[in-house]
Amino acid sequence: MALAHRLDGIPPTIFSTMSALAIRTGSLNLGQGFPDVDGPASTIARAVQALRSGANQYAPGIGVPALREAIARHQQRHYGLSLDPDTEVVVTTGCTEAVAAALLGLVDPGDEIIVLEPYYDSYVAMIQMAGGVRRPVTLRAPDFRLDVAALRAAVTPATRFVLLNSPHNPTGAVLTREELAAVATLVIEHDLVVITDEVYEHLVFDDHEHVPIATLPGMRERTLTLSSVGKSWSFTGWKVGWATGPAELVGAVLAAKQWLTFTSGSPLQPAVAQALDEEPDFPGRLAADLQDRRDLLCSGLAEAGLPVRPPEGTYFATTDISHLGWPDGLSFCQALPERAGVVAIPAQVFYDDQDAGRQLVRWAFCKERDTIAAGVRRLAEAELRA
Repeated sequence: MALAHRLDGIPPTIFSTMSALAIRTGSLNLGQGFPDVDGPASTIARAVQALRSGANQYAPGIGVPALREAIARHQQRHYGLSLDPDTEVVVTTGCTEAVAAALLGLVDPGDEIIVLEPYYDSYVAMIQMAGGVRRPVTLRAPDFRLDVAALRAAVTPATRFVLLNSPHNPTGAVLTREELAAVATLVIEHDLVVITDEVYEHLVFDDHEHVPIATLPGMRERTLTLSSVGKSWSFTGWKVGWATGPAELVGAVLAAKQWLTFTSGSPLQPAVAQALDEEPDFPGRLAADLQDRRDLLCSGLAEAGLPVRPPEGTYFATTDISHLGWPDGLSFCQALPERAGVVAIPAQVFYDDQDAGRQLVRWAFCKERDTIAAGVRRLAEAELRA
């Protein structure tokens, strides 16, 4: 049976494809962004306690009260954002479901959504499923800064939303306060709503700062903020995320989410509440450790003939392979396991503007140091030219 037309042109996610290639070839996976080490042991113990104490049936669709309250405290503690945990917080099955439910709950067919490209691939799939029209604004290599003029030019009478992602996957860029202020000015001027994916909010390096756009003047009432425990507390497989913001925007997420998963991860939700409340320093320690691993990867890539701009946040660094003679990053990444025993992600799949992304490759440094060191050593010893 043919796929429904709403899925026309949406390929399988590149992460499944490349991770399967890593397993099939026995290659080191420097592609998909999952860490090799789990989060806090105390949080795992809390999940085990929940499993053993009967928290194994349906949780409320909006999320267990303890977690919603912990999320509200997290937003207040870090950003000064006051939230009603009963109406302005909803728990989701990871940030991926938060994105899906936000778009399905808010976007009408024909609505235009401005998206920063390169973009996380679920954005494209869900905008299409919701019947929306994406309007990409390109963050161009090597600096990946927001072009405010291009952002302004992307707005039309049909524009309803801006979908942001900062810290940004896959480029590792962190939008500055000035860039976000320019977005806010435009959004207020055109009466738009911002959906912002801040899943890497605590994983920022050097002297860079994550600024939630909801904290800027006039933006709290028109911003839906999405995040999760997966990245900042190293529990990507738990798939516990959330959406916060004005009650009407959160309500739209819940209205769609109830028909997706309804609820999930009942024994994990109290454990995530414990992580937010009792392990608040873990993300900072993780960010410092990731910064060291970032430097290890970036120096190794440079020594292997793959110069890279150190990212400002996230798990990822991007290289330009134009000098190696490959037609594009996809062909390079497909050949890499055989040549070097390493898997990476071709960034071109995250672009509408293929010329902007054709020669870019994304590498993950959320891996054990030995894995990173072995990967860059293999790259240095391999013939990488076409």
